[in-house]
Amino acid sequence: MNIVNPATQEIITTVSVDDQKTIANKLTNLREGQKNWAKVSLSERVAIIRRFAELLQTNLDACASVLTSEVGKPLQQSKNEVNGACARIEWLTTNAEQSLQDEWMVKTGATREKIVYEPLGVVCNISAWNYPYLVGTNVFVPALLAGNAVIYKPSELSTLTGLEIEKYLHAAGVPENVFQIAVGAKEVGEILLAADLDGYFFTGSYATGKYIYERVSKKMKPCGLELGGKDPLYVTDDVTDISTIAANTADGAFYNNGQSCCSVERIYVHEKVYDDYVAAFVKEVQSYTIGNPLSEGVYVGALTRKEQAAFLANQVQDAVSKGAVVLCGGKPIQGAGNYFEPTVLVNVTHEMDVMKEESFGPIIGIMKVTGDATAVTLMNDTQYGLTASVYCNNEERALVLQSQLNAGTVYWNCCDRVSAALPWSGRKHSGFGSTLSLVGLRVFTQPKAYHLRS
Repeated sequence: MNIVNPATQEIITTVSVDDQKTIANKLTNLREGQKNWAKVSLSERVAIIRRFAELLQTNLDACASVLTSEVGKPLQQSKNEVNGACARIEWLTTNAEQSLQDEWMVKTGATREKIVYEPLGVVCNISAWNYPYLVGTNVFVPALLAGNAVIYKPSELSTLTGLEIEKYLHAAGVPENVFQIAVGAKEVGEILLAADLDGYFFTGSYATGKYIYERVSKKMKPCGLELGGKDPLYVTDDVTDISTIAANTADGAFYNNGQSCCSVERIYVHEKVYDDYVAAFVKEVQSYTIGNPLSEGVYVGALTRKEQAAFLANQVQDAVSKGAVVLCGGKPIQGAGNYFEPTVLVNVTHEMDVMKEESFGPIIGIMKVTGDATAVTLMNDTQYGLTASVYCNNEERALVLQSQLNAGTVYWNCCDRVSAALPWSGRKHSGFGSTLSLVGLRVFTQPKAYHLRS
């Protein structure tokens, strides 16, 4: 399988792809290895995962360079991702004991009662290319901490990063028969879906997540789906520092080229501040430097998937044909790489694909609204439910608005962020199940109830 640099279309290298036989051998080894890994003390597993994070930090530049070369994100953003993964690992390892240790419910009396959190066994992590370190950390780190073995399938678009993750986990002390990578595209995923595994955890699109869930549901095994979104943001009429808000929200929409599950994908602005906000927003977007993601100061790199440029162009065309106006951008950038101009659309409506279907690229629609009730109705007018943001000066007003939003995560005066201390979960087509937080650690366990009578 060729690994292609999306910024240049040059082949970086060629890798060998797994097949039915090699996957079967890896799963056999993982089943055996998991038995011994589950016997390793939690404190030792924590120490090993912390060494993994230390290795990532020590090799930060190399890890970031590999990531940028195969997914096209600016080098500084790749470094930010690796650092972010290390921060999540710090939280998960610090709090693992609180979540995973035996829990006594009744300690005295004739019958004592406790809960033991046993590992699921061998779990499958089919991961995403847009943030392979971060979304991978959400799954394989707590899975390993809980005593599971992991077969990890990175996206074919971030295979080299997957190999880096495997290398450093093994170097940190995770046995080779406890963590294995499955290299390949859809065909390898099909082999894993057909295998007898103890849990399936996927990060990616709604369409693929739905397919995976349908494939594995008959097995009656745990399945977690961290899917995409069409995440809304509302700017109320009481905001004052419009320039700063415009800059922050533009970053929420265009960071990583808009290729984030929780990117801001549609914006609603109160009519009283709409003109000023749009002007400041466009000014910010037009200041972005586009170019080779390895170059200093570049904010917008290449799209990871070549076909995405045509998809985004179609969204723009659909919107314009229905009355939208392009204030900046709107088309692919000619050249060898997969580049698309950062695009801002106004006069948008919910009749347009750009306000309904996930874009996953550097494109945003901004819509004028008359008040809070209208904004909430439009924000909830979606099949997705990952995140939703409110910008206003009054916290009480923000909390009232947030309580009405049907999303797994809500923000006040911030957006496009994830905290390891809080559960990351979606609603509707954004998936189900949780990662991160104490809840996300226990996702990779099966509780056993003990009744102990003297």
